[in-house]
Formats: sequence, C-alpha cells, structure tokens
Amino acid sequence: MKYLWFAVLLATLQVAYLQDVPPFSEECRDDMYPPKPETKVPTYVVNLDLDPKDRWSKLVVDKQADLKYMLKVIKNLTSSVFDGKLFAFVDKYFKDIVAGLPAPYGDEIVGMATATGLPLGEVVLYNVFYELFTMCTSIIGEDSNGKLYHARNLDFGLLLGWDSRNNTWWLTEALRPLVVNVDYQRGGKTVYQAVHFAGYIGVLTGIKPNVFTVSMNERFNIDGGYIGFIEWVLGERDAKWIGFITRDALETSESYSGALDLLTQSKVLAPAYFILGGNQTGEAVVITRDREKTDDVWHMKDTGHPFFILETNYDHWKAPLFIDDRRTPATKCMNKLTQENIGIPGIFNVLSTKPMLNKLTAYTALMQVNSGHLETYLRYCPDPCWPF
Repeated sequence: MKYLWFAVLLATLQVAYLQDVPPFSEECRDDMYPPKPETKVPTYVVNLDLDPKDRWSKLVVDKQADLKYMLKVIKNLTSSVFDGKLFAFVDKYFKDIVAGLPAPYGDEIVGMATATGLPLGEVVLYNVFYELFTMCTSIIGEDSNGKLYHARNLDFGLLLGWDSRNNTWWLTEALRPLVVNVDYQRGGKTVYQAVHFAGYIGVLTGIKPNVFTVSMNERFNIDGGYIGFIEWVLGERDAKWIGFITRDALETSESYSGALDLLTQSKVLAPAYFILGGNQTGEAVVITRDREKTDDVWHMKDTGHPFFILETNYDHWKAPLFIDDRRTPATKCMNKLTQENIGIPGIFNVLSTKPMLNKLTAYTALMQVNSGHLETYLRYCPDPCWPF
C-alpha cells in the first residue's frame, strides 16, 4: 500500500510541475445539468435469451476500432514490463483463464474475441483491469418524499500514462468512446440495466428497476485484487470476480435484502466498496469488503446526514489521503443541496464540482430505482483540473 501511494505522490508532483494546480475544491456547482446532449451515451440491448457467445456481438463489432485503439494504448503504457513482452505473455497464457470462469462469463468473452478478431488473452486482460484500477465517487440521496437517487462518477486510469501536452490520462481518454448503457433483456423485457465499457462484461454500475441500484468503488488495500487474481489463476476458485458478483446480484437477487446478503456473504477477488440502494425510504448502505469477509456495513441513517450516504475510495471511519479528499467537498455540496433539492439535477451538479470531477472521470451515471431510470454522460474536466 505504501508503495502505491508513493507512486501516486510522484505522479502528483509531476502533474503539479506541468500545470497549474487547482484548489482541491471549488464552489458547489448548481449550473451543470442538463449536460450537453452529445455527451449522453448510447444504449445497447443484450438479449439474455441468446447463446452467451452471441450476446455481445453487435456492441463489440460497433466498437471494434475503439477497442483496438484502447488495447494499443495499454500496450504502449506497459511496453517496459517484461522487457516489452507483456502482451506476448498475455496472448499465450491468459486465454487459458477463460475455461475456469463461471458461466456465462467465459463464453461471453470467447464470443467477443471471435466477433472482433482480438486475441482471446487480450480480451481477458481487459476484463481483469477493472478488478485493479478503479477510483470513484458514489452517492445515494433521498428526497423529501422518500424517493432514492443513486449516482456515481467512474474514475479510471490512475498512473496509466499522463499526457503532459494535453493534461489528460492516456487510458481515460481511450476508454470514454467505449462507454455505453446496456439494457439486459429476457423475453423482450428489461431485467436490469448497467453502464459498461464495451468489451467488459462485469458490472460496476447497475439498476434493477423498482428493486435496487448498485455501484462498486475500489478499496485500496495491501491485500489487493492482484493477490486475489494470482490465487485464482493458481487454482483457488472460490472467490467471485468483483464485476461478476455485481452482475450476479442484478441477475438473481429479487430484493434489496437479497442483494445485500449476496454482496456481504460471498468471498470476492478484490477489496471493494459496494454502494447499494433499495426502493424504500432509508434503504442505502456502503458495504466495506476485504477479500475474505465484510468489514463494515454502513447505513444511511448512521452517517450523521440521514438523507444521503456517499463513498469515495477510503474507509468511512478513516481520513482520506490528503491529496485525494473528495469526501469532504462532496459532503459539503450535498449538505448545501439540502434534502428538498435531491434529484437527478442536484446530484449531477454535486458530481460536476471539482475534485469529484477530475481528469480521471470517464462518466457520470444517474439512477432512480422506482422508475428504472438510468442516464449516463461522458465527462471532461477543463483546466485547471486536479488529476484525480
């Protein structure tokens, strides 16, 4: 853990040297919604009645050029690893991982590789990345009528290539064109919806209409996802992949309590925070997970601000890292918003305030469980803007 943050500090100093460093926060925004229409992401249908190998074909073929460019960026960023032979290793050995994945995920990955012509090992690597490198801000707010709204910024790409000419992260820029909403249907009817990077089959943000909403934030821990992944490769297959367990919850859980049980009781591949909202007043929790067990379940009523709960990437009972404190300004802006103004526009404005909005932010997703509403927008943080 200390080595990770030493690397983060070095990256921060480099960025600070190359651009004017903005304040850690700005005045809470109240003018950002609605965003520009061209930033709204498209929606694709994934038909669960199809063979798993065929479900994603249209989406990944449509996004094939963007997928290939994103993988090229990863190759460039990792060219020094194993003397430039990382992807040769990936292409040779990662394809064997697919056979051990639970249904239907292995077949879905095989189908995407077949449809795009991408090496199977590289598609597997792409799906592993999200177990290891995601930073986020998630908020659930309750309005005066007891209606719950769940929103999140997905920040991705930390330490993965800073472009000093444009003040951007290489990987974040490559990922934005891949963001889509997916409407999972069975029998022509919506079962659940999720936000995806095309080519990634796990779920980091999702809604089961009139049942629950869920998002996942990374938890920094020395016993991290890379250890869980190595153990899994070596044959310990009792842990669930983070993106898969979230999707499993949306697929199989028919209630908020059922999703809560699944997310708290299962062994997982990586430490994480699950932010879970129900369809009744007060149903909102942050589940703090290590790989083996649940460390904490934090209910909205226990937060000290009973109309909202929020999570970034730090245990709520500990202070966040001083160079990455999104919690304090987010809490300030939610309190300033007040319960009377909780809704999609208000929470979007909170997540549009720096540093909740930063150079890593790929998208903002907004969900309302009772109506089954999901809208997602690509995000760009104009200079001056904090790198994460």
